[in-house]
Amino acid sequence: MNELTRIACVEDDSDIQAILEFSLAGLGGFDIRIFSDGAAALTGIPAFAPQLILLDMIMPGMNGMEVLAALRQEPETRKTPVVFMTAKAAPRDLEAYIEAGAQSALIKPFTPTELPETLREVWRQATG
Repeated sequence: MNELTRIACVEDDSDIQAILEFSLAGLGGFDIRIFSDGAAALTGIPAFAPQLILLDMIMPGMNGMEVLAALRQEPETRKTPVVFMTAKAAPRDLEAYIEAGAQSALIKPFTPTELPETLREVWRQATG
């Protein structure tokens, strides 16, 4: 499992979902599943068994931190690397994401053409 092939994306904005589909599946060649909220992610992610989870920070219902905390309670996702997507990029915010157990944080807006390689690099660092 040394090559990143499966990514779960948790994102409520349909425009960003389309960009993720284009970037990760189209350009990156990844097998991706997109979940539109935290509840859907918590039920669907274990069955999909992603190698990496891209998680929006601000969503209705559960926010990214709550979803991450719930994922860390499940044996299937306890150690799966998580990358937050967020517009909240103050240094203290980024520190909080890492302290909560995220591998990294991706600042919105991101560059779709660079996203596949960015996530491959995060994957290499997480599994290296």
